[in-house]
Amino acid sequence: MRMHESFIGGGRSAIQPRPLVSRSWQRVLGFGLVADRTGARDPLPPARVEQLRGESPLHLVIDDLARVISSVADASHFLMVVTNGDGIILWRRGDSKVRRRADRLGFSEGARWTEDAVGTNAIGTALEEASPVQLFSGEHFEQAQHPWYCTAFPIHDPRSGELLGIVDISGPALTLHPAISALVETAVLLAESLLRRHHEAALERLRLAAEPVVSAGGGPALVVDDAGWVAHSAGVATRDRIAVPEADRPLAVPGLGLCMPERLDLGWLVRTAAADRRITAHLELGRKPAVEICADAAPWRVALSQRHAQILQQLAGAGREGLTPYELSVALFGDGEHVVAARAEVSRLRRSLGAIVDGSPYRIADGVHLTVTPAAESRAF
Repeated sequence: MRMHESFIGGGRSAIQPRPLVSRSWQRVLGFGLVADRTGARDPLPPARVEQLRGESPLHLVIDDLARVISSVADASHFLMVVTNGDGIILWRRGDSKVRRRADRLGFSEGARWTEDAVGTNAIGTALEEASPVQLFSGEHFEQAQHPWYCTAFPIHDPRSGELLGIVDISGPALTLHPAISALVETAVLLAESLLRRHHEAALERLRLAAEPVVSAGGGPALVVDDAGWVAHSAGVATRDRIAVPEADRPLAVPGLGLCMPERLDLGWLVRTAAADRRITAHLELGRKPAVEICADAAPWRVALSQRHAQILQQLAGAGREGLTPYELSVALFGDGEHVVAARAEVSRLRRSLGAIVDGSPYRIADGVHLTVTPAAESRAF
């Protein structure tokens, strides 16, 4: 706490904060927060919290998380908190006395615990650093949080690597046990495994429900869920994922060509009359990058972020060898420390363009010819 007072006050201390804590404090000072005041704590209304719970895949495993956390003897001394990817607390479980203490901090359902809202804390700092974080007492920016410890682990969608939220254990500082980090990590690994099993079961239900439709229709086809994950393929080289289907929007799928998805009860049927069409794609760089896709039909355009345009440009340059997640991290961020972020960006790109990008390693898919126009030559649109 003396280290905190010295650092925040601009003085010198014999004890220096850990690099992770120092980076966070610098960010928080840049946000204009003051250590002796609490940040914004305006929680979302209960109806909105309930809506966000229903939208989060974590609602499928929240009870399993709670069982793991509550299985230890000292569970009465801490809280388990689970947020979404925006740092909004959706679930909070634990001892009533600890909950009442947390209420005085605004550490409750519906509150946003990001660094810009409440200063350095394990949830917000884990979101910023994209890694597990444990903070003790005076390492928190706000003095009101100094009586606490907190241990937070990001939890990801095992299908795509996308960040789903943060699992956190917090409690009175002097009750911190050395095994807390291992406990949270174990809970997160279990939850991610269960999420994978839930997804596999959902794909199997979709496959069984769509089997009569696929058999009756004949010809090559894919059955996919609402996120584009393939539940069944017939006459097409199996792919794990295609672009997210939308009603009345053409969908380019290597091996099928340009398709019009058909809505099923639990997903989508994707098929076309021909299976030998070749897809051509043209990437236009510049201030407003876009990719134009054609598969023996009228071309369609997809606007891209600068980051997604950079990914396609890197993959086009890598050729058939492609790029590993580590190599893509180096290409995008200048180092190999952002593998999780690189995977998440590719996942978002594939939701827009689907199977045009293959994985393991990342590369332009077979059957796709991609050309690139540099920024200086791109036409305005």
